[in-house]
Amino acid sequence: MTDLDVAREMFDAWDRLDWDRAIDLFADDGVLHSVMQEPLVGKEAIAGRLRELAAGATWITLDIKTLGTIDGKVFVERVDRFGFNGHEGEVPVVGVLRIADGKVTEWLEYYDRATLLRGMGR
Repeated sequence: MTDLDVAREMFDAWDRLDWDRAIDLFADDGVLHSVMQEPLVGKEAIAGRLRELAAGATWITLDIKTLGTIDGKVFVERVDRFGFNGHEGEVPVVGVLRIADGKVTEWLEYYDRATLLRGMGR
């Protein structure tokens, strides 16, 4: 499986709200870092955050605009559309993923947090 295949599988897991699969696609010591917050390090910390999201998310669509690799990293430009606790929103995102041995070792996310929180009704 190529790095792009792993990234596509991760995005598909989010679209299907398949949090177990999304968590499984991270390396045990993987990092999920929304750059305006502290990074989550390790599968257990990432699982905790995704379970919080799962509690309120009714649907998610990651609308991929651009996807490719540069210097061994996967870059994705997308618009995330979602339903969360009775609210609907969308937020443009750029993500950078490092993948090794079929697992995400680092996922950096760049987006406007205020836009995300507004869409979530917060």
